[in-house]
Amino acid sequence: MISIKSQLKSLFFLLITIFTTNCTSQTADTIFMGGNIYTVNENKGKVEAVAIKDGKIMYAGTTEEATKLKGSKTQVINLNGKTMIPGFIDSHGHFMGMGYSKLILDLTQVETYAEIITMVEEAVEKAKPGEWIIGRGWHQDKWNDSKEGFLYGFPTHEELSAVSPKNPVVLRHASGHSELVNEKAMELAGISKSSLNEMKKNLSGGEIMSDENGNPTGILNESAMQLVGSKMPSDNDPKMAYKIIDLALQECRKNGVTGFHDAGTGQSAIDLYNEYKNKGKLTVRMHVMLRNDSTLLNNWFENGPVIDSVDHLLNVRSIKLVSDGALGNRGAWLLEDYSDKAGWRGLETTPVEQMQQVAMDALQYGFQVGTHAIGDRGNKEVLDIYEKAFKAYPQKKDPRFRIEHSQHLNLEDIPRFAELGVIASMQTIHMASDRPWAIDRLGEKRIEEGAYVWQKLLKTGATVINGTDVPVEPINPLAGFYAAITRKTLKGLPEGGYEAEQKMSRDEALKSYTLSGAYGSFEEDIKGTIEKGKLADFAILDKDIMTIPEEDILLTKVVMTVLGGEVIYSAE
Repeated sequence: MISIKSQLKSLFFLLITIFTTNCTSQTADTIFMGGNIYTVNENKGKVEAVAIKDGKIMYAGTTEEATKLKGSKTQVINLNGKTMIPGFIDSHGHFMGMGYSKLILDLTQVETYAEIITMVEEAVEKAKPGEWIIGRGWHQDKWNDSKEGFLYGFPTHEELSAVSPKNPVVLRHASGHSELVNEKAMELAGISKSSLNEMKKNLSGGEIMSDENGNPTGILNESAMQLVGSKMPSDNDPKMAYKIIDLALQECRKNGVTGFHDAGTGQSAIDLYNEYKNKGKLTVRMHVMLRNDSTLLNNWFENGPVIDSVDHLLNVRSIKLVSDGALGNRGAWLLEDYSDKAGWRGLETTPVEQMQQVAMDALQYGFQVGTHAIGDRGNKEVLDIYEKAFKAYPQKKDPRFRIEHSQHLNLEDIPRFAELGVIASMQTIHMASDRPWAIDRLGEKRIEEGAYVWQKLLKTGATVINGTDVPVEPINPLAGFYAAITRKTLKGLPEGGYEAEQKMSRDEALKSYTLSGAYGSFEEDIKGTIEKGKLADFAILDKDIMTIPEEDILLTKVVMTVLGGEVIYSAE
């Protein structure tokens, strides 16, 4: 028989256990304090401290109240005057492309065609005969060349071919919608003066540029790139894939990016993301868009979208379509002729009928659609497609279809974004890079009425989300924030900014990179702001971007990145 003394002893220890457990459940794992903490919550603004428990925010408010949540095992991180914001969400980029760009010739900083020739010549010296040489990032409109000998502003292959006679060379344009190839690459693809006419007849949604004598220049636009791409060696080495994803994850961590919308990918990349997630190595929250491949889409339509409601790391619930090309290679689909190329209005890269069918199927099977559209004709066609789909499936509420880029809009189409509930997925950094030469393509009237019109969209009630289109641009979100509030190039030009009335406020710019980005992936209830119950995803900066002079924003550094309460990057 158990004695009364033993029963009292057991009861005593039970009470102690209950009390201790209760106290532990009320203490934070980590407390951040001592800095400028911007919540992006309109009602709260700034707070003094944030307490974290089990990867989520348990309190955001005063230092005094947060300190009450400190236990014996609580880690206290003093920000020492630094600035904490919700983790940046890059709402449009190409994840594996970002990693791959670190392994090839980086042409983003070249200022002349001669520099490219030198870089390729040096690469040829290190390569074996027949080995492919690949690069990306050049943009002819940013060069200091006189453009003498260029065709429609583009270089031709002769100098490139002269330094690489035994190596096929493929140099992808910064936009990803064009490339320059050498004679060896064209030879492997069967592109020659004698074959050109027949190849052009069979080409849909692309362009093989040729000179006045009918010789191919080496410039391939849109679908024509596949002519050479199909001859390039396929790299199925898993070690290479691991290296690429590791480099991409590293780029996100050091830039304070905790959310990433992968704009068009295939099953092999999704399988890799799943593998990294299961191993605890996926250090960014992914919103994946499936590329427009009928076999891939049919498989996903059969099984339905994947929504990660436990770890919130990997969602596959969107589809990427492409309606036109880029402005740099005159592939953007326009309603009127290009100002610098009479009789040319760009390219319809995917038939409207095909895009319409995918939009209908997406609604039926529960998928979001994000369609690349840069030109005003491309955007109009996509808005029409979406409107028809919404009318066909009125029972499908809040589909949050998006237009990726939404760069150049017809005045009449601007209010349609808000009216239809279509998200404008824009990249403010593109304005900084493209605006100095975009006026040559579009002319002053079209630029002023509908180019990069962030405020016009916001004032009609549209949601504008932000990103970089990496590797088209570097993933650095601070450059995009700067472009949004100044409408200047990264060299600080012009004084006052381009079309200054379209500038975002600092609050609007920060929201476009956080809460609005979360909305773009149906996750505004769990991330995008610093408030109780949300995921503890933060970027910590060495300067207060909400108050410092605008020229100091580009000097600001990410000093810490936090995902789910865990520090995944520290500059120190």
